[in-house]
Amino acid sequence: MTGKHLGDAVGASRAREVVGVSRPPEVDSEVGAAPGTYGRAAAWLSKQVELALVGVGLSLPQYRILGLLGEGAAMPSALAERLTVARPTVTAVVDGLEARGLVERAPGPLTDRRRVTHTLTPEGRRLLARADGAVDARLADIAASLDGAELTDRALGSLELWGAAMWAHHAQKTEAQ
Repeated sequence: MTGKHLGDAVGASRAREVVGVSRPPEVDSEVGAAPGTYGRAAAWLSKQVELALVGVGLSLPQYRILGLLGEGAAMPSALAERLTVARPTVTAVVDGLEARGLVERAPGPLTDRRRVTHTLTPEGRRLLARADGAVDARLADIAASLDGAELTDRALGSLELWGAAMWAHHAQKTEAQ
């Protein structure tokens, strides 16, 4: 460690002591994680995503729905299933997104006009792109706090891997039904 970085580390260590936060253990891929490590890290990441979204005027539930609609139009029941929430929850969030001109509701097929499909508007696509950029930048900035580019790349690559795991899990769950 250079003198500047060592000084920063000592100062940061003292700051953590003042607020009662200890330094997390060093990253070691050969040693298993302590209980709760994954869940706590996921919760902390979720909060960082929320903080990034404040700058673009979205909540986490709104971002999740825009993200799914960014993949294509969807019915409320499909959104609720993917988000693992009740359909009225989706309806309430979509109401707000529609009022802002970010999502459109379209009637379903003539055979069942009670069905509704949600799609992103052009403004919704633009805001989703801004939100993605804000979230990616915040998470990349946090990952860059690790010692070295290799650890930064590993941290960001792990997020990509978790994304793939979530897709695979959803596909398996859908096939089993």
